[in-house]
Amino acid sequence: MINVLFVCLGNICRSPMADAVFQAQVKNAGLDDKIKVDSAGTGGWHIGETAHPGTRSTLKKHDIPYDGRARQFKPDDLITFDYVLGMDASNFDHIQRNFDKDAHNAEINLFLHYANEAGTVTETEVPDPYYTGGFEHVFSLVERGGEALLNHIRKQHKL
Repeated sequence: MINVLFVCLGNICRSPMADAVFQAQVKNAGLDDKIKVDSAGTGGWHIGETAHPGTRSTLKKHDIPYDGRARQFKPDDLITFDYVLGMDASNFDHIQRNFDKDAHNAEINLFLHYANEAGTVTETEVPDPYYTGGFEHVFSLVERGGEALLNHIRKQHKL
């Protein structure tokens, strides 16, 4: 099983959206028996809460189900997951501070790294829509980022 973790600040906006969209992409590709997806936040403010209403309504508009609950990123995630992806540089830095290359094998990157390499987005970070809105823009980035990530995983693991 290939395990993928998306990480943002509170685990109620960006990472749950990436989680839901990527799960749908994996399922549509017929790979849901090979790839497991989850999300977490670097902060613990929202542990146990549902996703932000903007995330939920955007996912619903695109017919993508999601019923996850916020949880906090923990250093052990670097053992459990093969891919740990920060939604922005701050999240990425937090993950990196917990990374010990001798103890962990996870591929750590910014989520949009793969889409940047594929040339499908120019942004390097997924903006946080918590205060500003912009959930549709986040959805668009997550959708293209997920496609690029799935292509990368398929190539790396010969799926």
